[in-house]
Amino acid sequence: MEVKELADRIRTNLSSVIVGKEKNIDLIITAFIAGGHVLIEDTPGTGKTLLAKSLAASVDAGFKRVQFTPDLLPSDITGLHMYNPKEAEFNFIPGPAFTNVLLADEINRATPRTQSALLECMAEGQITIDGQTRVLNTPFFVIATENPVETSGTFNLPEALLDRFLMRIPMEPPLNHDELLMLDRFIEENPYDSLKPVCSGEDIVEAGSVCRKVFVHKCVRQYIVDIVQKTRAHSKSLLGASPRSALALMYASQVYAAIHGSDFVTPDHVKTLAIPVLSHRILLSTGSGTRKDKEAFIEEVLNQVSTPTERWEQ
Repeated sequence: MEVKELADRIRTNLSSVIVGKEKNIDLIITAFIAGGHVLIEDTPGTGKTLLAKSLAASVDAGFKRVQFTPDLLPSDITGLHMYNPKEAEFNFIPGPAFTNVLLADEINRATPRTQSALLECMAEGQITIDGQTRVLNTPFFVIATENPVETSGTFNLPEALLDRFLMRIPMEPPLNHDELLMLDRFIEENPYDSLKPVCSGEDIVEAGSVCRKVFVHKCVRQYIVDIVQKTRAHSKSLLGASPRSALALMYASQVYAAIHGSDFVTPDHVKTLAIPVLSHRILLSTGSGTRKDKEAFIEEVLNQVSTPTERWEQ
């Protein structure tokens, strides 16, 4: 399979709806193919939900959306056993998690009990209900959105759940010319309504397998380890990135290289993905937990870690 050609088709589809977010589109495609999950975070009206829905519409696979609220129960996501008096037995009613792409809209508005229902789904691709384990569909991709501004009536995501997200992707407000282009594009109709699938779920799974074979030189693997280790040893760090994050950064780099037509990972690929992959997995000792502060911290770490360079033999 040609991974770049597949990514180009999805990218073109998303770009017909989402304006001026080329980097974010590349990141969400990378996470999807890598088999991870994404947390899209920013203020209302920046296109978080539209990006998630557009990605789902670009793939011929199952899609479910759950609007998270304080009264949402875990069974509203996973499903439950319901008694059928006609058959005198309990039948399992699957929840929205039994799909390929699950949009968890405003995930921080649900209680921790409900948020935790996603942990097993995201970590192991399965759900255990009443002692019975059921395997979820493949691929299984969670796109969660979060509004960090309106914190009244919300619940912070625990570190264990944040660590299950491969990336956190911010949606910054558009630039002047991008916002004007958005108005021009949406003036007569919503381009989302005309989106058609450009690939299947099987294509995504196959592409993920192909990307695992992208070459990662030992010095680049050491570079990834040095970055992750530095997040733990830094004076500003209260909680550094986990070992899982090192694997996540390597896998994401392999996919990112492949969708850009490269058959090997470079340090620049790692640098590009370090902030979206690592920034949400750390805690700062300074007490500041804003996204921008954590991103600045990862940027500082990158500046302090030596980048591997090619050595020419004389």
